[in-house]
Amino acid sequence: MNSHGAELYLDLMERVLANVIYEDAPVGWYGDLDGYDSSTRSEGRDLPTAAHTMVGLKRLKNVRWCVERVLRDGIPGDLIETGVWRGGVCILMRAVLEAYGVRDRRVWVADSFEGVPVTHSGSHPLDREMALHRINQVLSVSREEVSANFSRYGLLDDQVRFLEGWFSDTLADAPAGPLAVMRLDGDLYESTTDALTCLYPRLSPGGFVVIDDYNIEPCRKAVEEYRNRHGIDEPVQAIDGYGVYWRRAERR
Repeated sequence: MNSHGAELYLDLMERVLANVIYEDAPVGWYGDLDGYDSSTRSEGRDLPTAAHTMVGLKRLKNVRWCVERVLRDGIPGDLIETGVWRGGVCILMRAVLEAYGVRDRRVWVADSFEGVPVTHSGSHPLDREMALHRINQVLSVSREEVSANFSRYGLLDDQVRFLEGWFSDTLADAPAGPLAVMRLDGDLYESTTDALTCLYPRLSPGGFVVIDDYNIEPCRKAVEEYRNRHGIDEPVQAIDGYGVYWRRAERR
């Protein structure tokens, strides 16, 4: 695929994954949404009934940019998302590899496929307060459904690897790595901490960390504490008022 063809293909993939073409109505993330709104969908502020991602166009474009950048710069490693919902972001990652004929990198799809963990007395206080498990009926998407979504785009193959289970059980021993892009979408303090602890040491210098839920206090606190604990001072860049990213510096 030539560069113009790759650009057209990936532009269309972004729009189809976010379903800004057929404009499906949201389930409703906040109580006041009434029908499809283009700016809300672009910023990932609704919960679509049919789209294969809820992150919106701006965060999808960031994913594409990060993957294209590591390919261009020759940063070694695979791509991973922790917390995938219907799989749209990982599908886009795989589409970028396909567009540029990349065969030596994998996309890791890490999720419980049961929603988020139910909090208990030993959970972090911010996670208990948020109690996100109360909406697991919409956050839970089966592995079979995510696999089927990859297949709909013709992108389910041996470059796609699934890590099924809670992050605390799966990530430490996962055969993923080195990593070039790691995207965290676990919302919670403990889920974010688990992902950073297990995966950040595997991130290649020049690789990207993308945090989908930085606007959510439990996630933001987990990121800030991890960065402080490990002396990470690379600047955090805003994407859309919700997500952020930074690029790992060369080792000193």
